Amino acid sequence: MNLKTKKQLAAKTLGVGKRRIIFNQDNLADIKEAITKQDIKTLYDEGMILIKPVKGRKKIMKRKTKKGPGKIKLKINNRKQEYVKLTRKLRKYLKELKNRGDVDRELYYNLRTKIKMRTFKSRAQFKEYIDNLDKDKISSIKEKKSIKQIDPKNKEIKSKTKRQFSDSKKSEHTIFKAKKSKNSK
Repeated sequence: MNLKTKKQLAAKTLGVGKRRIIFNQDNLADIKEAITKQDIKTLYDEGMILIKPVKGRKKIMKRKTKKGPGKIKLKINNRKQEYVKLTRKLRKYLKELKNRGDVDRELYYNLRTKIKMRTFKSRAQFKEYIDNLDKDKISSIKEKKSIKQIDPKNKEIKSKTKRQFSDSKKSEHTIFKAKKSKNSK
């Protein structure tokens, strides 16, 4: 007897998988006559259709944990975090120096590359390095800035260079026109 369709109907009505349904071998004729869901429910209540218990681990029993490669926890090397903290600290200090005017643009970028290369191990060492730099270079930078602020001729120099640049452009333009007119003839 093929009771495949009856198993499917029982699985749907009882809300269980097909593999868990067992038919009582003594009452197969009654099961074969069952057509509706209500018939299946009554057969289940009478004990002609049984449901297997769920296979697997009981929730009461605790699972034994295995120590695999993913479970081992070792001390992690924090070199990258230390590097990030130090570089942020040094770059912030260097930016303060630049804003104050103690460091010029060229020196600023030079020091940034040294920070990136991890030549300084602390902020104190970085300060010491800056102090030991060419004092003349830093003082000359400060002098240049003070001259720019005081010297009124500085504006005149800038305006002259602009005029010279515009004059040279005009002369280039006239030369280009002359060449063009010769070629067209």
